Formats: sequence, structure tokens, C-alpha cells
Amino acid sequence: MSSWGSLLLRIGDKCSEYSSSSDFKDHIETCYGALRRELEHSSTDILPVGLLNLEDEDFVKKIIENTQTSFQDALDSGSCDRIRILMRFLTVLMCSKVIQPVSLVVVFETLLSSAATTVDDEKGNTSWQPRADFYVTCILSCLPWGGAELVEQVPEEIERVLVGIQAYLSIRRHTSDSGLSFFEDDESGGDLVAKDFLEDLWERIQVLSSNGWKVESVPRPHLSFEAQLVAGKSHEFGPISCPEQPDLPSIISAVACGKQKHDAELKYPQRTRRLNIFPASKTEDLQPIDRFVVEEYLLDVLLFFNGCRKECASFMVGLPVPFRYEYLLAETIFSQLLLLPQPPFKPIYYTLVIMDLCKALPGAFPAVVAGAVRALFDKIADLDMECRTRLILWFSHHLSNFQFIWPWEEWAYVLDLPKWAPQRVFVQEVLEREVRLSYWDKIKQSIENAPTLEELLPPKGGPNFKYGGEVGREKTEQDALSAELSNKVKGRQTAREIIVWIEENIYPVHGLEVTLSVVVQTLLDIGSKSFTHLITVLERYGQVIAKICPDQDKQVMLIAEVSSYWKNNAQMTAIAIDRMMGYRLVSNLAIVRWVFSPENIEQFHTSDRPWEILRNAVSKTYNRITDLRKEISSLKKGVISAEEAAYKAKADLAAAESKLTLVEGEPVLGENPARLKHLKTEAEKTKEEEVTIRDSLEAKEALLARALDENEVLFLSLYNNFSNVLMERLPDASRAGTLQELKTNHGDSMALDLEESSAMEVDDENGRPKKSRSNGGRTTNIYNVREKEQWCLSTLGYVKAFSRQYASEIWPHIEKLDVEVLTEDAHPLFRKAVYSGLRR
Repeated sequence: MSSWGSLLLRIGDKCSEYSSSSDFKDHIETCYGALRRELEHSSTDILPVGLLNLEDEDFVKKIIENTQTSFQDALDSGSCDRIRILMRFLTVLMCSKVIQPVSLVVVFETLLSSAATTVDDEKGNTSWQPRADFYVTCILSCLPWGGAELVEQVPEEIERVLVGIQAYLSIRRHTSDSGLSFFEDDESGGDLVAKDFLEDLWERIQVLSSNGWKVESVPRPHLSFEAQLVAGKSHEFGPISCPEQPDLPSIISAVACGKQKHDAELKYPQRTRRLNIFPASKTEDLQPIDRFVVEEYLLDVLLFFNGCRKECASFMVGLPVPFRYEYLLAETIFSQLLLLPQPPFKPIYYTLVIMDLCKALPGAFPAVVAGAVRALFDKIADLDMECRTRLILWFSHHLSNFQFIWPWEEWAYVLDLPKWAPQRVFVQEVLEREVRLSYWDKIKQSIENAPTLEELLPPKGGPNFKYGGEVGREKTEQDALSAELSNKVKGRQTAREIIVWIEENIYPVHGLEVTLSVVVQTLLDIGSKSFTHLITVLERYGQVIAKICPDQDKQVMLIAEVSSYWKNNAQMTAIAIDRMMGYRLVSNLAIVRWVFSPENIEQFHTSDRPWEILRNAVSKTYNRITDLRKEISSLKKGVISAEEAAYKAKADLAAAESKLTLVEGEPVLGENPARLKHLKTEAEKTKEEEVTIRDSLEAKEALLARALDENEVLFLSLYNNFSNVLMERLPDASRAGTLQELKTNHGDSMALDLEESSAMEVDDENGRPKKSRSNGGRTTNIYNVREKEQWCLSTLGYVKAFSRQYASEIWPHIEKLDVEVLTEDAHPLFRKAVYSGLRR
């Protein structure tokens, strides 16, 4: 990076570039001097600051014109981050007297007018309210940075904007977080009372206005240069226009509007949702607007330093605010890690940032992170299933970077809870993931302060090979066949030779089940040493498995055999099935059928094992479709380029053929023969390339059409299975119409033991047990939800999670799902879970 670039980036930081000074004014003057010296040589690279406007008005005018072009492009493409950042940039330019306040107000009013039109029931398209809300949020988020200047310089105009926002808020629809909230709170109307994000921000801005627009968390360096800045010329900002709102569906229906709303929420997502896990006392010293500003800082740092984890952590701990914010920092990062439907970046990014923050603030942040974990653990029963899975994956990975140290004795009481209690399952799954990241003995050692938790560790044993000839067991004919097959593989016999041997020697004598078991178990055992061994076996002998298991019924048997062989290792079970699907040895439909087999259904509420395999299968199907769409998009661009090249080559050939040239003094039609031959060859070549790319495009489009049809069948199968197993176990809707009623539903056959009931002291108001057991000085919960109800709660949670994660693929098939699965006969709680996941 250039010296001036480094200076610009480090403004406000206590660093070597500024001789460890922390004075804003010194920083700006030093940076300004460097920029002024470089202006002549690097004008295209230098970003503007207000003081440059005093030296070179024309240069700054070009910068403003470029900003206007960039801002219009961002609006047209719906680039949320660029729109938001450029609006804040315009606001601070206004504060530095570079653009006129009226110009900024015009930008605000343009966005506000578009928003108001969108939510108008008569003229607008209310399905696109997410875009309208985003525009208004952008306006309000500029005010902490420039509200004071706008009120001082253009009071009537900014008041007009604020009145317009108030009017907008009165006609828009309150946004429900249903389906996207972190906790499974009962949807009994509480969400309608709570403020949504925009309403909350508006309230914070009103408090800021009543406090005279004073914001401690926003530096105001331009005030130190006010006497100089007023001498500069304020420029006008060119007009901008918002994109036209999408047309209403040709046939107005709940489904058509739902699809549009889903598209709008995908394109204009809410940037964050607050995860209030710490007591208010931890952040009560903050002014309402300061919380918003610090969140903006933190989210921007995460955005701009994605991929630079150490820089990210460094900037996060050095925000320009006069108060401590460790708890808000933790809440903000966890809110992004757990954000639904998906976090902005890969979860590993947040894992690394949290790890670096713990190292950067060793005396403060590790304790705050531990507090966040404890707070989430206490509420784990209400945490969304997708969030629960992400928390397990993060926590196990986090501990692996800190020698797996955790005060497990605090959670030893979970062994007293039933095996289906969410806290117990959480500890069990964290330990299982830790074993994957280390080894069994190491994790056993890490829980030595709570040795009883060893009961929750996964089995230590390795593969469960049926034909290994254990000591003391008499060898069977199947053992001999397995040994013979193993020798053939070690002797490098081909897949074809082994297939012939199976068809002649095993299948006719022993039948399908024994054949499948011997072959699959033996091949898995040969590939059991490592992931590489497994891949090698599947690549060389996958045809053997495919020959034995050509249809869905046999593929279900194959998956069951894999699960049996790796019953002591959930990770290898998932990897083997995933690889087999990758080699098309098992279909996604076969995996769905196996997941919903009786032995797996019984684990739905106590283990992540079947869910991991189901997630992998659906994700792989989704990724195939995504890859095909990317390839088709690339090929379409290639077709356009090939058409242009072919057209140019043809035009060059035609021009050359029609040209008169002199040959021995006589005019002859056409250029010299050598050049004509070259042009003909080029024209033929470009035409062939165009045809080839078109053929590839047609083939990929056919593959995509087939994949989408298969996807429809997959989701129909998945939701039919969900509906069937839930109908068998959910109580009648009259007894359990809400999740809260389901939690407290015990039924006549599940009456509480009197002694246990008296010990629980159930809180009648919310159905959750009062804290009533002491564990080494720590009071703990007794979990009073029965197993059948917990099974239903967990499964419904996964229904919602799958619906939410794959909503974009489900919406195109929603009409068929409505007809075949989400009928009036389906249980209301099942329908509600699907609708909630789809935000329907």
C-alpha cells in the first residue's frame, strides 16, 4: 500500500504511521499534507477529504461526480452495503462543507418518496416493503453523523424529511421476526407488540433529537478545521433516481405475493437482529443511539476486513468511543454468527475473530465470551434449532483453540436431566464435535473436573466390522467370502472382474442381503484407514456397489450398512454417505428414506447424527443446482462473446471479398488469396466455437431442468415424511395448537410422578420449571418437558430450519406442496413450522 493510502486507512488509530499520536487533528493534517503532495501524480487513486476542496475544487468536483455515478449504480443494482456506505460518505462530505446540505436532503427525499410509493396500497407493491424499509433505515442511519449540521443549516428541510418518515412509519406494516428470531418464543402476539428494527431506530433518533443531536460515539474532526472549511466551495450533488418498483403479480394471490416478498427480503435483508443475552446493566450506561452507532462500526469492520481476521480484531478493540463496549461487542458478533436465515460471512470467520479478540483483550473478552456461552446455554431449550447447531459447531471449534479448557463441572448436572433435555444434548454434541477435532483420550482428559460427563462422550471404538473374525468367534462362510474379496482388492483385480465373481459365487448362493453386506462392509473396511483410502476404494470399486444397489430400495439397505459399520463414528458415517452421493451410488431420495427409518426417527431429539446426514444430502443437491446456474450464466456470456466474434469475422471476410485489388495492373475482386484463406478459416473457426458453446448451453440447461424436477421430488418426499411422522406423534390440535401448549401437554398417559411434580414447582404462567435444584452452590433447572413432546418440538424446529434454509428452492414448488402436503389434513403445528420457515 502507498504511504498516503496507509495514512488514510490509519486515521484515528494510535500507530507508527502517526508516531503513536492519538490526536485526530494531527492525523488529518499529516494525511492532508501527504495527499496534497501526491495529488498531481495519483489523482485517480486518492479519495477526497474536505481540506482538498480548499486546494483543488475541480478535482473534488470530479470526485463528487464519480460518487454520484457510483451511488446511482448501487441503487440500480440493489447493492445494500454500497448504498449505505455512500450515504454516510455524502453526510460527512456535507459536514466538511464539500456538498451543500440541500443536496443531501434531496437524496433523502428521493429515497423517502420511493419508499412511500412502495408501501401505498393503491399505487405501490407492498411485497417490496423490505426495499422501502431499507431506504428509510439508510436515511435514519445518516443522522448520527450529520443530524446536528442539517438542523443548524437547513432546519425546515430536515424537519420535512423527519415528518415524512413519521408518515411512512404510520402506513407501513409492522415487520414480524417470525421465522428469523433467535429464540422459539410462543407466537401468541408478543411479537406484534415489540418494536421491529426500523421502529426501534426511529425511537433512538427521536431521543437523539431531543438531546440536541449530541452523539458521544461519533467523532467530529471537521470541527477542528471549521474556520478553514467554510472558505471552500460547497458543490451540488447530481440528481439520483430510485429503481422502478417491480410490477405486481399478474394474478394477485397469497402465493404470488409471498414469492415477491421472499425475493425482496433476499435482496434487501435486515442487516442485524439484536441478541439480547446480557443483563441490561451491562450496557445501561450507553445512550440509545450509541448502541446503534457502535453496532454500525462493528458490522462495518466485519464487512471491510473479511479475510483479514487480525486487522478486524485490531480495529474492533480500538473503536473511537469514550466508553467500554466488550459486552456489546460480544452480543454483536454472536448476533451475526447466529443470524437467520444465514450469516453474512462463513461461520469460520466469526470463530477466528472471537479467538483473536480473546487474545487481544485477555483480561476482559474471554470472560465476556464465557458469559455469553452460559447465557445461551441457560436458554438453549428455546434457541432456534439452526442457531443451536451453529453454536455447537462454534463452541467446539473455539475450545479446540484454547486447549479444550472449560469449567465442565458447572454443567455436570445435565446427567441428572433426561436424555432428551436440550442442555444435556448440547453438552453431548459439543463433546462429540471436540472428539472430531482432537481424539477421544484428549477430550476425556479435558473433562477430568467432571468425570461423570464421560457418559456423554461418543463411543471410543473404531469400525464395527462384521467379518473381522474376532478372537473366540467361530469363522463363518461370510467371513471367508469377505477375506477372499479383500485379497482380490489387494491383488488389484478390476471392478468388472469382482462383479463377475460376485454374480457367479455369492449372489446365487447367499442372496441379496448377504451379498450387499459382505461387499459393502469389506470395501468400507479396506477404506477405513483414512479419508483418502475411502475415496480410492469408492473410485476403483464404486461400480461394484452400483451393480448391487441399482435402485432406491437397495440404496437404503446400502446406507444402513454404512451406518452399521461406522456406528461408533458419526463423522465417518456422514463422510461415507456424502461421498457415495457424490459418486451417485446413493440418491438423495434414498437418504431421505433412510433418515426417516424407525431407528433414526427415535434419535431425532437426542442426536444430530441423522440431521447432519440429511443436511448434507439437501445441501449437495442445492449446490449442484447452484453450480449449474453459475455455469449457465457463464455460458450465456460466452454465447454473446462468440456471436460478436463470429459476426466480426464474417464481416471482415465479406469486406475482404468485396475489395478490388490490382493484380499485374488489372483490377481483381478480393484481397490476396493468402489473406482471404486466413479470413475464411477464422470465420469458420468462430462459427464452430459459437455452435459449440450453444450446444454446451443447451446441455447444461437440460441438466438444470432435470435437477429442478428432481429437487421438487426431493422436497415433496422430505415434507411428506415430516408430515407423516409428526401426525403420528403430535397430540390433537385442540390440546396443542401452539408450541407453548405442546411444552405443557403431558396427557393422561404421561401423568407426572407426584414426588417429582412437587420437586419441580412448575411455573404455571409460562410452563417452564422454576429453578429448584442446587448443584455445588449453583441452582439448576429441572427439565419437565416429556420425551414425546420434546421429540415433537425438536422435529418441528428442524422443519422450520430446513424450510428457512432452502426457501429459495421451495417457493417455486409451493403450489404442489400445498396440494400434496400442506393440506387441511396436515397438523396445524406442522403447517405453522413450514410457513414460519418460509416467512409465509
